[in-house]
Amino acid sequence: MLAKKIDKPTHFSLRKLDPSDDGGLSREKSEAKLPEMLTRLGELQELLYAAGTHSLLVVLQGRDTAGKDGTLKAIAGAMNPVGTRVTSFKIPTATELSHDFLWRVHQQAPAHGEAVFFNRSHYEDVLVVRVHQLAPKEIWEKRYEHINNFESNLSDSNTIIVKFCLHISKEEQKQRLLEREQDPKKAWKLNPSDWKERELWDQYTEAYEDAIGKCASEKAPWLVICADKKWARNIAVAEALLSILEPYEKTWRASLDALGEKQKAALATLSERR
Repeated sequence: MLAKKIDKPTHFSLRKLDPSDDGGLSREKSEAKLPEMLTRLGELQELLYAAGTHSLLVVLQGRDTAGKDGTLKAIAGAMNPVGTRVTSFKIPTATELSHDFLWRVHQQAPAHGEAVFFNRSHYEDVLVVRVHQLAPKEIWEKRYEHINNFESNLSDSNTIIVKFCLHISKEEQKQRLLEREQDPKKAWKLNPSDWKERELWDQYTEAYEDAIGKCASEKAPWLVICADKKWARNIAVAEALLSILEPYEKTWRASLDALGEKQKAALATLSERR
């Protein structure tokens, strides 16, 4: 699997991973293979929706320009809009700030049958909050445990949790920011703060390493995606999701078969009454 999977607490080093690593794959062959993978992913999402026994939460984290929007377009776009939802977490509102930091997140958690993508997530409260010192260390440091408990609770309620960290290099980010300035279609994404955030690159790296290392578990694993190459990123995300969802297919089909038999029996009874 192209993604680097972390499924238990560890001292994780993001700096040891090459953001341009493509696993030796051919771009041409990978891009030709992706549509088939996405079709298969769509089939599994429809089974998830129809069975209604589980839910799927996909967390997308990454620096500015890491490709969260592009990943959503490629991956979530392959799923049926019925039963699929994307939630973006921006600067908290006054109401949200008056509650605990997970209050607004829990409201967006997927119901059974739903696939929900978080474009940024509760991890902003141990990333941006930490780097910009928006809360004292004694506050944000406790949040790792709160996050682990929150995700464990979701998992115990049959939510399948998959967390992606899109890992890009500082050089690639600079190139993408410059390209935005030259592309009228992407001008709306321009934000001077993106350049200012680059000055905190090392601080963000350390924050990401702690968030991944301290909040990785078998129930809610992190998958780090080397994202300098967009085509390799999409293949890696699709491959990881398929590997996690396919083991549930037998369970979902069995549930649907049982439901089908129940419905047929109900119809037979109705026919007899007529």
